[in-house]
Amino acid sequence: MPGPTNTRFAVAVHVLTYLAGVEERAVSSDELSASTNVNPVYVRRVLGPLRDAGLVRSRPGPHGGWELTIDARNLPLSRVWQLMQDGHAVLGLHGPDPACAVGRRVQAALVALDSRVAGAITAELEQLTLHDLLADEPSPARPRV
Repeated sequence: MPGPTNTRFAVAVHVLTYLAGVEERAVSSDELSASTNVNPVYVRRVLGPLRDAGLVRSRPGPHGGWELTIDARNLPLSRVWQLMQDGHAVLGLHGPDPACAVGRRVQAALVALDSRVAGAITAELEQLTLHDLLADEPSPARPRV
């Protein structure tokens, strides 16, 4: 079975959790890249919307890097999901031929289903904060022994 094509949410949650666990210093894109096992450019692309939303900031300079700007207790995962989804369909909908009667019916049904699925995902993620994930994971600054 093929893997997911959009990993932005998972990478964003990973990065935010990492930053929340390293409060005393800024973290470089390279360090975040190593932790997430993805290219630093991809990490920076994920960080962009998070920065635009005010969840993270970057500091330039030799000791610069990325920092979390919000308390992990105040960041529901639904907010991260919505930022990373950016209005895109959850189910990976396609655009059928508008002249096809079957395609129109199937597309309408899938759009409605996608809306319900997105609502269910958002409702579930609203119940969890970034802090909830930290409670179950070791901090990069203080690894579990």
